[in-house]
Amino acid sequence: MQLLIADDHPIFRKGLKDILLGSYSSADIIECNNGKEALEKIKSEKPPLAILDINMPEMNGLEVSEHIQTGNLPTKVIILTMYRDREMVKKAMTVGAYGYILKDYAVNEILECIEQVKAGERYIGNELQELFSDLGKEDVKKFEIHELLKGLSQAELKTLKLVSQNKTTREIAELLFLSEKTIENYRSRICQKLQLPPRNNSLLLWISENKTMLHTISEF
Repeated sequence: MQLLIADDHPIFRKGLKDILLGSYSSADIIECNNGKEALEKIKSEKPPLAILDINMPEMNGLEVSEHIQTGNLPTKVIILTMYRDREMVKKAMTVGAYGYILKDYAVNEILECIEQVKAGERYIGNELQELFSDLGKEDVKKFEIHELLKGLSQAELKTLKLVSQNKTTREIAELLFLSEKTIENYRSRICQKLQLPPRNNSLLLWISENKTMLHTISEF
């Protein structure tokens, strides 16, 4: 397993590395002491997991996570921080973090968090559960939509954008210089990836229900 640790405190970084190697003895651990270096390593190495502090020189952990999200990189982010307020948890989820735990409880929670994130699930530290449960339904829904959109190819995403602008299949085909059959295939795959029921106009109904939220997501 390969993972990246980014924290500007070498003593904390070493302690975390020792904990991880205690359970993942063959892990390939990349260490970084600032956000800019972390993002460069993530782009070049594409580790499945990155454990990021929020406060780091040159680029903070949330900025790194946002770049990972907008760049559609495969790395899943775990935020490990001292910040325990609701807005920071909300911001982390908005920029695509899968996990959020406090440094005070890292020894007890980091391994469970890693396993849950590896499985594609979100993990919020036990001390923060009350804050997380207070996150608005709209915030959670936005995160879920963003995760679904990440599964779309660039061609499918372009098609979805044009569908949301009320373009017909023929108009989309002309704009993208593709055949109508290709666009129909894209629409079918979009429905599958968005987990929509196989009925007529299911994609248009989904867009109508989520249009306001879609336009708050960077891809749109």
